[in-house]
Amino acid sequence: MLPKGAWVAPTMPRRENLVRLSDGDAKPAGRSLFGLSREQLTAVMGQFRQPAYRARQLLQAIFQQRIASLEEVVTFPRSLRKEMAEEGWAIARPRIVETFRSVDGTERYLVAGGDGQTVETVWMPEGDGGEQGDGGGHEAAMVRAGSQRATVCVSSQVGCAVNCQFCLTAKLGLQRNLSAGEIAGQVIAVLERQKVEVGRDRINLVFMGMGEPFLNYGEFIAAVRLLVNEASLAESRMTVSTSGIVPGILRLAGEPVRPRLAISLNAPNDAIREAIMPITRKWKIEDVILAAAQLPLRPRERVTFEYVLLGGVNDGLHHADELVALARSAPMPVKVNLIAWNPGPGIAYTMPTPEQVAAFQQRLIARGVPAFLRRPRGRDIYAACGQLKRTVA
Repeated sequence: MLPKGAWVAPTMPRRENLVRLSDGDAKPAGRSLFGLSREQLTAVMGQFRQPAYRARQLLQAIFQQRIASLEEVVTFPRSLRKEMAEEGWAIARPRIVETFRSVDGTERYLVAGGDGQTVETVWMPEGDGGEQGDGGGHEAAMVRAGSQRATVCVSSQVGCAVNCQFCLTAKLGLQRNLSAGEIAGQVIAVLERQKVEVGRDRINLVFMGMGEPFLNYGEFIAAVRLLVNEASLAESRMTVSTSGIVPGILRLAGEPVRPRLAISLNAPNDAIREAIMPITRKWKIEDVILAAAQLPLRPRERVTFEYVLLGGVNDGLHHADELVALARSAPMPVKVNLIAWNPGPGIAYTMPTPEQVAAFQQRLIARGVPAFLRRPRGRDIYAACGQLKRTVA
């Protein structure tokens, strides 16, 4: 019998190949319309001697109707569609090329951009509990009968350069940044697959997939603007997680449109944090918290401390007491999201026991710190937090 907390590699479930890349559709379009801003599309329309309102029509087709082919944009004259196609323009939305489905209903997608390289996106029906305590929890009871409630986890880079020691994505290293269209396109592709009705269904977005969003800040925030302004998704239901890139946090504080902020803290002091997150050598915990305090928070909004519990490393009650002290001393309202470590091959940590997780959470709550447990979703298909590595077998 295996000891409590031991990990067994999951047996991968059957794959559903939604779209198989062929030589024809794997070729990136020479000129992609997906991901361009309203100003950029207005300039493109000007090249075809078209009025500015054509840009608005195209954005509505791409983000509201989720049209993936220029030929289907029926608000454009046929002659314009033909002329644009002849010039090499195409919508070129990122495509779901492979799907893995968990026993708990979670779906993990490999999404291909223009160069055919894939990145990972996750659909979690009912979410994972991470949205609790965000100031809008009362809305859950207001979701209409027959509507959906889910969370989409979005990637910002192919791989990651931060090298957190407990994360499978780190083993890929950083391969490249994603464009704004590739980031926003993950969301639109998933919403279309799930037939989401924006305004009726309650959808949360978390930029917590592959990559460090603040090391690709310009493209990340451009994607946020597209999703808010053109897809009508609420910024208050978006959360971006950072390992603690201080300049990125400060830039976020000045954005007129921004997601909520989550700090991937994972340790109650710099010594432990540096051992598991080398980025701490550049920015200490105090630096990160002081930067986060610059955000002009919305009513009832809190900054989230994400805390991955590693067995025997950071999950003791004395660690909980240190975390309480950090949370109490923070110059802004905070909450803690606890995540029991999701294991993967080649990573030498152990899972905390359920009893340890419960005791840690109760210690925080008893001392007045809001603490919530993020449920592992899709662990059997490598879709859970820290498991994204484009695993296919």
